[in-house]
Amino acid sequence: MNLIKNNFVGYQTILAVVFVVVATSSGFSQGVNPPETSKTGPNILFIAIDDLNSWIGSMGMHGQTKTPNIDRLAQMGVLFENAHCQAPLCGPSRASLMSGLRPSTTGIYGMIDDEKIVHDNAATKDVVFLPEYFKKEGYHTMGIGKLFHEHAPKGQFHDSGGRVRGFGPTPEKRFVWEGFAGDNYGRTGTDWGAYPMADSLMPDYQSAQWAAERLKRDYDRPFFLAVGFLRPHAPWYVPQQWFDLHPVETLEMPPYKPDDLEDVPQVALKINDLPMMPTTDWAIETDNWKYIIQGYLACISFVDAQVGKLLEALENSPYADNTIVVLWSDHGYRLGEKGTFAKHALWEEATKSPLIFSGPGIPGGKVVDEPVELLSIYPTLVELASLPKNNFNEGTSLVPLLKGTDAEREWMALTTYGMKNHAIRTKRYRYIQYEDGTEEFYDHANDPNEWYNLWDDEKYLNIKEEIKKHLPKTNAPWARHSSYSFQPYFVDQKERSDKGLIK
Repeated sequence: MNLIKNNFVGYQTILAVVFVVVATSSGFSQGVNPPETSKTGPNILFIAIDDLNSWIGSMGMHGQTKTPNIDRLAQMGVLFENAHCQAPLCGPSRASLMSGLRPSTTGIYGMIDDEKIVHDNAATKDVVFLPEYFKKEGYHTMGIGKLFHEHAPKGQFHDSGGRVRGFGPTPEKRFVWEGFAGDNYGRTGTDWGAYPMADSLMPDYQSAQWAAERLKRDYDRPFFLAVGFLRPHAPWYVPQQWFDLHPVETLEMPPYKPDDLEDVPQVALKINDLPMMPTTDWAIETDNWKYIIQGYLACISFVDAQVGKLLEALENSPYADNTIVVLWSDHGYRLGEKGTFAKHALWEEATKSPLIFSGPGIPGGKVVDEPVELLSIYPTLVELASLPKNNFNEGTSLVPLLKGTDAEREWMALTTYGMKNHAIRTKRYRYIQYEDGTEEFYDHANDPNEWYNLWDDEKYLNIKEEIKKHLPKTNAPWARHSSYSFQPYFVDQKERSDKGLIK
């Protein structure tokens, strides 16, 4: 007990010092009157959530999730219930969203330092990233937490709260899962259990407090306020009260078919080779599956409460009627589906994530089931703010879907994982093509769990050929500083790409 108490007090002190030091001495101005020309326009509250899959109440994908605040935001605006990431991994997904460019265009298929996106990658070094774009258009920009892979490159924000490194706080010893599978795979932070003792020790709590305080300030120009929450990224540690919301004896497990992967190509199995993660079979045999689900749901409920603090602060501010809110997660997450607990795949559970827009001119209580991309967030915010279009954006603005003027166009979502591995999600189908030309094809009307690969079913050949036309024409080689230390398959793929062996 004394050890826990000491960790609690020590971490709280360190956390407070880090936030004060970063926010006041990181080279960003604390003033609210930046030098750019003042203008009018809607404010932007930009909420990023790490590793949140489609388990929010308003999406109905897990009946026992508890997200009253995110659900309230969805009711106030438009929920895209079929949104998909550009990469099922934090670094490339966020680099794509913030740059407005696809991974297949930039070669950013793996993790990359924030500064190297700006300075050391030919495809992105001249790009105006999303927060910087609003800054150049006269907005006062502010940000805290995980927004790019780390926090953000220099120059994005007038006022930065930085980010506490890692995904702590963590106990002195892990509770269940050691997460180490040898040097070739590295170590995952995956573990679960009630820790620490109070919400105030969590970086997300501090981020919500920082952002709520900014909403009390006066501004002489529109603001762009970005808040990046860490949970429910592993380890699934939050205080006990959030676990208590989800008693294990009441929990349901996701659908699982033990022989699910017997009909997928070898390359899919290589990509899915994640021995540092728990397998579903292990979780069943050891009776841990329900405790993993409990930990993940607890983390979702915790981060939902932090979202609630932001919404309450906004509603009590002078900006309530002139602020566009966008909430998104960087990718999905598999909680036992397809045999493991991870993102890292081109299947539905790994690519699907929440996306919500709310604010002036956006109808309330609307649900859109067209497949859309996180890549569309950048051009959508630009159009909603009535700013000049950024012609470098490869995404399509969602304003026609928000306002019901989409003219019956066909929407699709493209996800890329490594070089020349792509998935295309249409309203009914998922098509996957790997670097060696092998394929998967799923009909969601009859197989929502993607259990039956119909790649060679003649009934779908013409449909499949039409979908394939939307595969990217460019497949850039791996960016020089884009690395993947988690999985030998991608390390090998990067080496082959560097040698020109992947055409």
